[in-house]
Amino acid sequence: MKITLFIGIALIIIGLWAMLTRKNIIKIIIGFSIIDTGVHLIIVSLGYMKNATAPIFTDKITPGSVNVVDPVPSALVLTAIVIGLAVTAVMLAYAINMVKSGKSLSVDDYKELKW
Repeated sequence: MKITLFIGIALIIIGLWAMLTRKNIIKIIIGFSIIDTGVHLIIVSLGYMKNATAPIFTDKITPGSVNVVDPVPSALVLTAIVIGLAVTAVMLAYAINMVKSGKSLSVDDYKELKW
């Protein structure tokens, strides 16, 4: 659990660094995806329980008889993966439109987007 939590935090830091220091739009989108993956790892590692079974109850396994993993973090991560994929697709579609209109992937070339 500790190593996955550490890796998730490291991925968030790497993704933030990539988003804040790069001028290329594609690299910024990749940084966002890295942050998304780090958040997923943290949520899964917080929901992990050692020596626990899947939350599938049968006649032999009742809710109080064994240590059962909470299924909510896993379900949230599955939902977050789908949402992250959709957001990444929209960002890439905007990047494609920006390249078609301005012929560049550099943030510096788009003066109308700045304050």
